Amino acid sequence: MKSSSFFLSALIITVSGVSLTGQNSAKGTDRSASSLIETIIKQTGSSLIPNTVDVIKEGDTDTQITGIVTCMFATMDVLKQAVAKNCNLIIVHEPVYYNHLDETDKFQSDPVFLEKKHFINDHKLVIWRFHDYIHSMKPDGIETGMIIKLGWKNYVVKGTTNQFIFPETTLRELCKNLKQVFPKNAFYVIGNPDMKLSNVRFAAGASGSKTHFRFLEDKNVDVVIAGEAQQWETYEYTRDAVDQGRKKAIIFLGHIPSEEAGMDYCSTWLKTFIKDIPVYFVESGSSYWSY
Repeated sequence: MKSSSFFLSALIITVSGVSLTGQNSAKGTDRSASSLIETIIKQTGSSLIPNTVDVIKEGDTDTQITGIVTCMFATMDVLKQAVAKNCNLIIVHEPVYYNHLDETDKFQSDPVFLEKKHFINDHKLVIWRFHDYIHSMKPDGIETGMIIKLGWKNYVVKGTTNQFIFPETTLRELCKNLKQVFPKNAFYVIGNPDMKLSNVRFAAGASGSKTHFRFLEDKNVDVVIAGEAQQWETYEYTRDAVDQGRKKAIIFLGHIPSEEAGMDYCSTWLKTFIKDIPVYFVESGSSYWSY
């Protein structure tokens, strides 16, 4: 039996006597986690990504999969919903254990970590991170899902998934539009609410201040819509730009709302080639509430 420390490179193999499309072989239909993950990676069309975080985080690679849940974060609530749906493969975009590489040494006596790990193991769940490969899809799978969620297909710049040109509007009206799409979320906005704009650049998740700066420096970009950032970086850069009279603004949606629709899209995409196993998207939702 292979353990959860099994890395992605081991998945890209030819499995003798196994059909990756769910057809019967001499050994019957193979629905193992390793076979399904191999199929998914092949379907992305991506070359192998070295040092990827897209590895099995928990569970046995030989587990026969009864159902799949895609999600942004494998929260306790998401895990419980997966069990209720009889799904034992959780495809998650972000870390399971509170840091990018899911390093758990410091949590070995932590009750929160232990309860989550025990729940996963007790229910024989397999958790696989799908971050680098979905972003490597052409077009980017996460950004494709966000375009669908936002309803901005008609405004996207051809050949991109993160550049948009709108009929002239204001920052205030753009925020109103976003609020209609994300009514439960509070945004952080830097910029003159009456500023007129047309050109918007999208920076999903925690893309980092270097990306934000590069987009904001572009003379053809009026507004950046981002996930999150450290406040002493992009926030203060944009504030200085605005105070200097520059026509710039940034809207922070929050990390989860800026990417979660991509994992909804992921479930729809998976259904195009996984036909004999149920696939569901389960919303993680915001981890905080605003007062």
